[in-house]
Amino acid sequence: MRRRPTDFRRPVKRRFSKLFWLTLCGLVVLLFIVLSSQDKQPSSRPTIVQRSYKHNRITEGLNITEEMLSPHSITRQLSDQISLAKSIVVIAKESNNLQFAWELSAQIRNSQILLSNAATRQTPLTAGESETAIRDMALLLYQAQQFHYDSATMIMKLKTKIQSLEEQVNSVNEKSSKYGQIAAEEVPKSLNCLGVRLTVEWFRNSNFQRKLSEGKWIAEKLEDNNLYHFCVFSDNILATSVVVNSTALNSKHPDMVVFHLVTDEINYAPMKAWFSMNSFRGVTVEVQKFEDFGWLNASYVPVLKQLQDLDTQNYYFSGNNDDGKTPIKYRNPKYLSMLNHLRFYIPEVFPALEKVVFLDDDVVVQKDLSPLFSIDLKGNVNGAVETCMETFHRYHKYLNYSHPLIRSHFDPDACGWAFGMNIFDLVEWRKKNVTGIYHYWQERNVDRTLWKLGTLPPGLLTFYGLTEPLDPKWHVLGLGYTNVDPQLIEKGAVLHFNGNSKPWLKVGMEPGGLVFDSAKIATESNQNFVSWECLYDLPIGMT
Repeated sequence: MRRRPTDFRRPVKRRFSKLFWLTLCGLVVLLFIVLSSQDKQPSSRPTIVQRSYKHNRITEGLNITEEMLSPHSITRQLSDQISLAKSIVVIAKESNNLQFAWELSAQIRNSQILLSNAATRQTPLTAGESETAIRDMALLLYQAQQFHYDSATMIMKLKTKIQSLEEQVNSVNEKSSKYGQIAAEEVPKSLNCLGVRLTVEWFRNSNFQRKLSEGKWIAEKLEDNNLYHFCVFSDNILATSVVVNSTALNSKHPDMVVFHLVTDEINYAPMKAWFSMNSFRGVTVEVQKFEDFGWLNASYVPVLKQLQDLDTQNYYFSGNNDDGKTPIKYRNPKYLSMLNHLRFYIPEVFPALEKVVFLDDDVVVQKDLSPLFSIDLKGNVNGAVETCMETFHRYHKYLNYSHPLIRSHFDPDACGWAFGMNIFDLVEWRKKNVTGIYHYWQERNVDRTLWKLGTLPPGLLTFYGLTEPLDPKWHVLGLGYTNVDPQLIEKGAVLHFNGNSKPWLKVGMEPGGLVFDSAKIATESNQNFVSWECLYDLPIGMT
């Protein structure tokens, strides 16, 4: 075998690829970056350590929490003095000691400046720098004690002052109630003038009496049960005229409407004159006075019997037998007025009638009321709108349920209702002797232990179980007390101003509230409109 000859040529040099060089450069750069970051790291650590050390030194210099909790802390002592001094400043001003209050306020500012400086320099207060402030403040606080500004004395003074203020508030409220009641019960000058002028006109003008004598044919209408009979018991001429005329204006058949008005001796002549000289779209109007009712005497009527009792007279008319403990609204003599209680004697007043709608004199009618006479009362005597949507209109709010007689006969949660617009079935009334029921309860309330005032509580007792609820739209209450929902007013058939703010009073309506021109409603569409000069200042604009 032949051996390969020796090759004396120079070996060829290998070349590295471009990818290799790029990778190598990248590694070098990355190594440089890592080394650089490691060089910087040691220099940053001392900074952090230094800052932390400085913060620890500050915290060690002034620990606010420890300062305030320490019983030996000057800062706490000064803060307590400032708190006490601030309360004494108020007391000093209340006591009208303004000079002392000024001195104390100045010392408070000095102490606050010390605390502010200590907080700014982050070091606790020393005894030397705060000694003067603490001593001066202590002297002022000791002086306050000499003025009896210590806590115990001031608590007693404040209690006395609170009691005095409560007595003043009660006195003001009582006066406000009295003045409000007087304003609500007053007879405005213009209305009084109207009655006087009408009385003069009635006796001077024989035409009015002749007109009545020629109108004897209306007697048949007064007893015709096919007609719509309404009754109003009032001594207010203008208010009664509003009721009559608003009913006539909204009636579909005014010629079938008959109004039975009952008033007293004083207002009988002016009321007859008023309704004689004004026409109401063919509505028949009868005017009577309760003094002509022979059956109305003390032997039959408990209210008249109570009026003869000396204690009752003192309660309602003197107001001096209980040191003013009874609110004035309970002592109003109107609650003993026969015009107020005559609603319980409707069958006796109108013996020939079978069904009648009772209206108060503070209502305004804005719908036709003839559908009321076709409502089925289901054997009940009274048709009324219930008012128990809220708790305060249930029986227990009107009656004394601590009395065993009330507690054993009536459900305290029974639903209340309202007088003002009621439909009465007089046939059922007579059959069930409702007036006798009223007499029974009225005689047992001579000492006013069953209820305090008014005709609604005895009405609730008398018609208990004998009342048929009506649709609320027939009778909208609350006007004269608060604002009533305009939608309820718009849908309501009878609007009842049962609050003190009557439309005919100067205090009746607030600006922007619901206003009815009483004089306009009372006389609208009438030809014989009264225009005497004394009516110039009627609050509702009669001219």
